[in-house]
Amino acid sequence: MNFMTEKSRQDLENLVGQIMEDCHARGIALGVTDAAGTILYERYFGWRDAERKLPIHRDTIFGMASVTKSFTALSVMQMQQCGMLNVDDPVKDYIPEFTNKNQKEPVRIRHLLCHSGGYFPLPRIVVDETAREMGIEDSRERELIYRNDFADEGIRRVAGRLDSQTRFTGKPGQRMSYCNDGFGLLSDIVRRHSDCSSFADYLDRHILKPLDMERSNISFIRNTLDDNAAVLYTRTRDGGWRADRDFQNDAFVLQGGGGLKSTLGDMLKYAAMYLNEGEGINGKRIIDRYSIEEMCKPRQIVKPGVYYGYGLEIRQMGDMTVVEHGGSLPGVSSNFCFCPQAELGVVVLCNTMDVPVHAIAEAALRLYCGLPMKEVVTHSLRRWTENEKQQLKGEYVSGEGDRFLLTEETDGSLAMTVNGEPVDLLPVYPWQGIVKKKYSDVYMTAVRNEEGQVFGARYGSRIFPKIG
Repeated sequence: MNFMTEKSRQDLENLVGQIMEDCHARGIALGVTDAAGTILYERYFGWRDAERKLPIHRDTIFGMASVTKSFTALSVMQMQQCGMLNVDDPVKDYIPEFTNKNQKEPVRIRHLLCHSGGYFPLPRIVVDETAREMGIEDSRERELIYRNDFADEGIRRVAGRLDSQTRFTGKPGQRMSYCNDGFGLLSDIVRRHSDCSSFADYLDRHILKPLDMERSNISFIRNTLDDNAAVLYTRTRDGGWRADRDFQNDAFVLQGGGGLKSTLGDMLKYAAMYLNEGEGINGKRIIDRYSIEEMCKPRQIVKPGVYYGYGLEIRQMGDMTVVEHGGSLPGVSSNFCFCPQAELGVVVLCNTMDVPVHAIAEAALRLYCGLPMKEVVTHSLRRWTENEKQQLKGEYVSGEGDRFLLTEETDGSLAMTVNGEPVDLLPVYPWQGIVKKKYSDVYMTAVRNEEGQVFGARYGSRIFPKIG
């Protein structure tokens, strides 16, 4: 399907330019592919190294961040196809360090695949801090991603931290709340119970090499030393910018949640594989159609109209389905999506943090499908009931460092601040409001217990516990 016109192409590129200006993005790679692997659109904006004015190429390395989760889920589904595990199995059967001690029901592999293990957001356990405390360093001769002592220490810390939780978002499988640690456990299941000695080796042998994704890996040091890896631009606390190729910066100690690095060319091959239901454009089948269908089934609600499957998000675009995942880390903003009915895949990669590349991917896909560049969603505003207001008021704090506060104004409305900054919260449904933003909307939804009492709230993809 290709309804792109010269005018719509210009509209798309104007959007990219506006987003780059608004968000100080240094470089963006944008590509569109069909199921046969034909690249329908490919353009590079800005630089991989803005200081040296070095251009972006099809094989320029970018961080993928949470796009990695789809690779982790794909690995688990491959193992299930081969009889190495079953997604209905309890996680503790595969990871002895994880005891599941404070939950009445078992956390199963499928729960982690769709972020429904019951865990509130937690602080990151990161690569560089763990390595430093172990007294080891990354090197080309002995990379951290292949070291079992490093992986063993990582799983001990992550599993122990999850086991120590005593408050939960609900029963396992009840509610979705984004959990990087859960995907860390999944990647360690791959390391321990597959035919490979590390998660990195598994990805290389069973996904990357079979799909001819030759420039993709989860290494840190290799990409740091690669001159065709994009410089990472990260906003600092004092409002300045940090520019480096430090792929360890804020990286998870277990790589299944966000460790992949890749290129536009490789990721377009990856998107085409999904369009072909598990078969690469080179004719190599890496997984059966059943497993791809299982990954793309809506299983947990993220927000109205958006659901999470296994390592992938699912939403509707008119009467067509869009499957996608994005990622964000220091110096990384990424998104890939595909539409089976339109037989189109889109990849957007950026070397600057906090850039809404999902808006670019959505616009490109919509324009190629002959739809308006942006879907306009309207809401009928309502007033909070007195019960809603009294229960919603309070502070909500994520273990990842974010927080928001709901207070009652003199006119009876609820005011919201996020990390100390005021935002406009509009009540649209019972127990649910929306914060309108230029490139996306964020829903705030109350989470209530069996007695109907608010004990947390979902903001974006995470459930924040209420602390007061």
